[in-house]
Amino acid sequence: MSAWVRATLLSGVVGAGLIAAGSAHALDPKTMQEKGSSPWDMFRFGFDAYRQGHKQEAVEAYRYAADNGQLGARWKLARMYAEGDGVQRNDYEAFKAFSLIVQQDVEPGSPEESYVSDALVALAGYVRTGIPGTPVQANPAAAQDYYMRAAATYRNPAAQYEIGRMFLRGEGVKVSVKQAGRWFQLAAEKGHSGAQATLGDLLFQSGKVVKGLAMMTAALERASPSDQIWIRSLQEEAFSLAGESDRRTAIALAEDMLRRGAR
Repeated sequence: MSAWVRATLLSGVVGAGLIAAGSAHALDPKTMQEKGSSPWDMFRFGFDAYRQGHKQEAVEAYRYAADNGQLGARWKLARMYAEGDGVQRNDYEAFKAFSLIVQQDVEPGSPEESYVSDALVALAGYVRTGIPGTPVQANPAAAQDYYMRAAATYRNPAAQYEIGRMFLRGEGVKVSVKQAGRWFQLAAEKGHSGAQATLGDLLFQSGKVVKGLAMMTAALERASPSDQIWIRSLQEEAFSLAGESDRRTAIALAEDMLRRGAR
């Protein structure tokens, strides 16, 4: 490739804020800041640096973009701190970043909805148990408020599932299997495998053996590897208690659910 072509391509890419693969380090975050790059440019730079494994540069770019109002960059920073991804894990730093996100006035259905919805669920998880050694204390009532906002305003299935669990356990609220079932149903309809399995278990325990076992069996097939462990335990226990005829019918119904994508 000639020098002229390289220069032309690079100037076009940087001008648009899209650093092409392999070119992320033609400029470093500090240089881009000095050149007055926009928060969006820096977010895209950080994304590309992260994708190439240069996470320290990604953090610097994300931080600059976040401090200048880029919500996606702030969400990415929060996730990196929460997961210890490219930085030392720091739940309190993640908590603070997520808190700034939920303070934004983001309408349901907007492109940035998912950032706020996810941040609300993350905050709920932190205040549900507290963060040792920080001002964040366990507060189940506050956790329910965060979950409820995510569930009701943004219809977040993870939040709906967690509200169901809180009602089922009486965690910060009065125990109500009926209320738990309603929230599990909402999450299950959106494909949340944990909600499908838990709802299936409730149905099984209430005497709806075939439907309950079928839901647990279908949920097991859809679940992530981490969820398959506990879902398999529920499903196998129910399977051992069911009669042969109910087992066969439930397996056929589960296969039909999976084929049709039914909840």
